[in-house]
Amino acid sequence: MIVKRFAKNLTNIEYPKQKASWNIAGIIKGQNAFYKFDVRGLIKESQNRGYKKGSLNSKADKMVFEFNDQWIILDMDELTNYVQKHNLKDLELSDLVDRLEWTIKLPKAVE
Repeated sequence: MIVKRFAKNLTNIEYPKQKASWNIAGIIKGQNAFYKFDVRGLIKESQNRGYKKGSLNSKADKMVFEFNDQWIILDMDELTNYVQKHNLKDLELSDLVDRLEWTIKLPKAVE
């Protein structure tokens, strides 16, 4: 399960007590800020393409994307501001990674 895999990167873990727009909260190892993360998985569209639906009204602080070798974490406030400023609906993750400042690429641990 994606939430359990991502949890390996966090300390001080908390889970929502009821249905919420975030899946897990905690502190990224080696950092000191506590965040709520939207860690829902991608929906496969084809072999090389997937998508993730999300809401700009989310209570999550960060949105997480899982890849074979890394996690990509975007800041929800920065993402919301970018989307509203440019009046966007469909977004490409590669464009966001290049344009947003807060993005973290977290290597996956070798198991």
